[in-house]
Amino acid sequence: MNMGLGLYQEQTLKLVMTPELRQAITILQYSAVDLLSYLQEQANENPVIELQEEAVDAAPVKKERPAPEIDWKELVGNRATGEYSVGKNESTYNPLDFVHHDTVTLYEHLERQLGYVKGFTPLQRKIALFLIGNLDEKGYLEVPLEEAAERLGVALHEIEDVLAVLQHFDPAGVAARSLEECLLLQLRHLGLDDDNIVQVVSLYLHDLADCRYQRIAEKIGCTVRDVQAMADLLRTLNPRPGSAFSRAETRYVIPDVAVEKVGDDYVVLVNDVATPRIKINSFYEKMLRQQKSQDDARQFIHEKLNAAMWLAKSLEQRRLTLMRVTQAIVEMQRDFFERGIHYLKPMTQKEIAERVNLHESTISRATSNKYVQTPRGIFELKYFFTSALSTSSGQAASSESVKRRIKALIEQEDRKQPLSDQKLSEMLLQEGIEISRRTVAKYREEMMIPSSAKRKRF
Repeated sequence: MNMGLGLYQEQTLKLVMTPELRQAITILQYSAVDLLSYLQEQANENPVIELQEEAVDAAPVKKERPAPEIDWKELVGNRATGEYSVGKNESTYNPLDFVHHDTVTLYEHLERQLGYVKGFTPLQRKIALFLIGNLDEKGYLEVPLEEAAERLGVALHEIEDVLAVLQHFDPAGVAARSLEECLLLQLRHLGLDDDNIVQVVSLYLHDLADCRYQRIAEKIGCTVRDVQAMADLLRTLNPRPGSAFSRAETRYVIPDVAVEKVGDDYVVLVNDVATPRIKINSFYEKMLRQQKSQDDARQFIHEKLNAAMWLAKSLEQRRLTLMRVTQAIVEMQRDFFERGIHYLKPMTQKEIAERVNLHESTISRATSNKYVQTPRGIFELKYFFTSALSTSSGQAASSESVKRRIKALIEQEDRKQPLSDQKLSEMLLQEGIEISRRTVAKYREEMMIPSSAKRKRF
């Protein structure tokens, strides 16, 4: 047997991660909102691409002779580019256009109230504006009073006097320096600041949060039921009075896919309306068809055109993948769409990947940050992928349906004798669902439901 070094030629197949393939993968995992931003970015970088966001009625277009070696039909006017038109019977009404947006900030709201205060000197108004300007988005005063007095060059008692006036402004609890003070200001505004509840807020707020009612009752000398009534009252107060004036941007969910019931079947529709149409800039089209065009210019246009065509193909691939994946989910979860959450079946991404003949990572990208509109509401596509729990009948139960069952049992419990996690586990076992106490506690915590000790009513 001869062994040695040598040069050999062989032909192999390899998967090369080209820029175009990276783009297709990126587009697949974008949501409808992110995809719109990405297309606008591509249109800014590629002068050949034009985005037309407004839908217009279809009109006959004069046919022109296509340029050599370029298939314009493949790029323009097909479903890959999100091409659509509004018919005569379709409406362009968008309810989000009529949502009121309040632009009044907390500073402006308090400054307006300051204008109605009589008897304030110019210095006091200056102090008030300084304090209002140092409120955070929750409505709390960030700057210490000593630091404010030093910056403004005034006495500390002058700062305190102005702050006392500001703390009577709307919303109740504004300009507080701590959570305790915020709650006390709201109780005072409601006329409910009796000695017991003031003592609870000032000294035992942490114990109240942990539902240590018995300990608090022994400290202040009242019944446990009275302490629980105080806790119920405090939960009705707003710990963040300035949050109503926050300018946080509201993000609306735009479903990527819609599932509609037609007769006895469920039809899957991809939401192409959210995606603008891709068109070719007519200037570059004419320039490419001119025989006198310079070679460098023609090469540049060809490169940008190929990038636009690949972008259109990537959009079409995303649309088809979303449709196939959603159709497979609807087929497996038909009982859910027909009968409700309790009939949601356990399902994994691997099962869907085998159904549509795609890789599991592709399923993960296709369902990431995607929402589907169904007759039962809007859900994230990831919602339908749940783990399985064994039952006495031999069939598997979805973890999501078990969570809903646990929540329903807790809602029906006797609040004076709430169900423990062990009791819930035994009750589910009687219904044929095999689940441990630890799993019940885990699901309960995921639904942000407190333990039985904290749910108990006296």
